[in-house]
Amino acid sequence: MTEIFDTRVCKLGEGPLWHPERAQLFWFDILGNRMLSRKNGQDQEWHFEENVSASGWIDEDRLLIASETKLFEFNLTTESSQVLCALEADDPATRSNDGRTDPYGGFWIGTMDKNAEPGSGAIYRFYRGELRKLFPDITIPNAICFAPDGSRAYFADTAVQTIWQIGMDQSGWPSGEPEVFLDLSGEDINPDGAVIDTAGNLWNAQWGAHRVACYDPQGNFLEAIKFEAEQISCPAFGGADLTTLFATSAAIGLSGNVEGKTYLSQTSARGQKEHRVTL
Repeated sequence: MTEIFDTRVCKLGEGPLWHPERAQLFWFDILGNRMLSRKNGQDQEWHFEENVSASGWIDEDRLLIASETKLFEFNLTTESSQVLCALEADDPATRSNDGRTDPYGGFWIGTMDKNAEPGSGAIYRFYRGELRKLFPDITIPNAICFAPDGSRAYFADTAVQTIWQIGMDQSGWPSGEPEVFLDLSGEDINPDGAVIDTAGNLWNAQWGAHRVACYDPQGNFLEAIKFEAEQISCPAFGGADLTTLFATSAAIGLSGNVEGKTYLSQTSARGQKEHRVTL
């Protein structure tokens, strides 16, 4: 059973993050240049000068936010910001997209061409002040998420309908070469954002399919949660016991009163607590 968590319409909803110290969900409308939240039943919203897409939590008051040209620290109390590093700032054609913090405190962030030109994006990792490019030649980076034991990272290129997995070393850097975890091209499924629960199952938002699908660590399909919105873009576990699955959606290119809203569904799974960013 799914329901609407927030009725505000996002052109391109993305990057839901359940802040464990604030017990609060944050998410983004990339094309609306804004971050949204709800606290004690009240809408909250912050506007920025460029696209913003994903975040990680630093402490109770501070987030790391990925924008079109940079990673920056944002204080929720004072609304002050501080640039941490540039992110393809010299390329006006690209912006950030999907991102998440790994179990070691590294923040992974994908970039892409604003018109999804093939191979124009990449996936980076920001860790202890260093931004390092991990995977070039990505068209639409998505599904960045991590095994509970920190042994593997996952990422997708929606354009080729594939999710990969790769090992991680003791500092959280990729180890070895990516291997295909899910090839969804045969089903014509578009993998978008993803999150992994405490059992190691991967929950993947599937753009255009009205659903978040769950796969076990071997890539076997387990179940799917259906949503009214067609373009479900990214899931996140939250709530008091981390059993609520939140999901953003996108209204771009669609009409109707269900698109672009943010949804929730109660599940039998339990999510991982989102990891703290290590600056």
